[in-house]
Amino acid sequence: QITTVSGNEFLLQSDIDFLILDWFHAIKNAIDRLPKERICTSRNLEFKLRRSSSIELLNSLDTESKEPKPEHRKSLIFRLNYSASDTNDRNRVKSRLKKFISRRPSLKTLQEKGLIKDQIFGSHLHLVCEHEKSTVPQFVRLCITAVERRGLDVDGIYRVSGNLATIQKLRFVVNQEEKLNLDDSQWEDIHVVTGALKMFFRELPEPLFPYCFFEQFVEAIKIQDNATRIKSIRSLVEKLPRPNYDTMKILFEHLKKIAAKESVNLMSTQSLGIVFGPTLLRPEKETGNMAVHMLYQNQIVELMLSEYSKIFGSEED
Repeated sequence: QITTVSGNEFLLQSDIDFLILDWFHAIKNAIDRLPKERICTSRNLEFKLRRSSSIELLNSLDTESKEPKPEHRKSLIFRLNYSASDTNDRNRVKSRLKKFISRRPSLKTLQEKGLIKDQIFGSHLHLVCEHEKSTVPQFVRLCITAVERRGLDVDGIYRVSGNLATIQKLRFVVNQEEKLNLDDSQWEDIHVVTGALKMFFRELPEPLFPYCFFEQFVEAIKIQDNATRIKSIRSLVEKLPRPNYDTMKILFEHLKKIAAKESVNLMSTQSLGIVFGPTLLRPEKETGNMAVHMLYQNQIVELMLSEYSKIFGSEED
């Protein structure tokens, strides 16, 4: 899945490993050929918007306004010649804004007063579970129930993307803690539900497979002997924090049901591995081994689906 700077999302998928690598290298080469100045500008802008406080952004207005602007932009945006008094008025307003922003209550205070709700999307898994007093987020359970009720036979379930605007609307409803009914007609497209579920896992600050376990899972999937490989994966899964283990177990049990309907929905364990591999586990810092990591990510998910009972079942099983 590729997300562009402009916010467009593209999903490229294939079951053929060498074709995936060809796509990866083609995209990487295209990015490398982009003008460096343009890339830096975009990244600097993104960094500024994410990291700067409101007061810092206000202070930066002075320096930015001194930068020369094209004449046509001046004519379109500023048609008035400001007098000295106009400038003073602007400075007075800016000063009042700074005072207002500096006196605003903290995020914690707003949350305590109930003015700002704890977010579901973008929050750490354990915090969502603590807030709900559970070990599996309610939203995950609702999505799985909806998909199993009306999506198991849908061609390309989880592979086909839903309408992004509707997915974002669903995300907003969930974050506002509004009562969610996935049987409502506005969520009738099951691809919207699956898209929102994938987005939930994608936006976790730390993935379902925690960063500190990533290299261990990669090393485990490299083991040649199948029995030893499964035993090693099982051992790692059992060491996961309880919310991660319980959420992973219910999710993989659900995906196993999807794969069982492969003859109808055309979603094999390999296809589900391709879709969920990079979503559920990724390294904390990307390196030059991105393409190799992607193959291991897919293989780990595929193995855990194929050997679900041996990995999540009891020792007697």
